[in-house]
Amino acid sequence: MPSLFRFLLTLGALAAFVYLGMLALVTFVQPQPHQIIETIPAARLNR
Repeated sequence: MPSLFRFLLTLGALAAFVYLGMLALVTFVQPQPHQIIETIPAARLNR
């Protein structure tokens, strides 16, 4: 039974690290808005 508790504790710690990493990304990384310009060939417009 102790190996099951250790396994569950390891999975819980891994899930907590992933959650905290995503929370840190959402909190500290701000996206930079910019325009995207892409030319479309005329052959694709005439389909």
